[in-house]
Amino acid sequence: MRTGFFAAAVAVGLAVSSGVAKADELIESYGAYIGQDDLYNSSNERLTQPWQVIRQDRANVHRFGVRQPGDDVDGFFASARNRELAERMLRSGRIEGAAARRLLGGDVRIQVEIWRGAGGDYINISVD
Repeated sequence: MRTGFFAAAVAVGLAVSSGVAKADELIESYGAYIGQDDLYNSSNERLTQPWQVIRQDRANVHRFGVRQPGDDVDGFFASARNRELAERMLRSGRIEGAAARRLLGGDVRIQVEIWRGAGGDYINISVD
């Protein structure tokens, strides 16, 4: 009887523990200075969404070699494929409205956190 009770308790414990959500993992964080070069795409069109500016800033750093003082190099957005995911990642992440407006105005330093969660990778952005 004791063995049966112990086995049942272990089975319940395993079932409960397997249902526990895994904590999100910080993949990388970096700082960037959003300058005027980051506010325009390669066709010289003004960017209107924060994710576009993030993507352009990282393309400038990794692809075009355009860096302002304050731009850190990151490993995640060195991949063009990962830069393409910036819109979805920011939609799944967080940026305050005031921070988004400041970012779109340029001449501001930002902090970007890249997270891996159960629903996929996402980014959180704050303005210094």
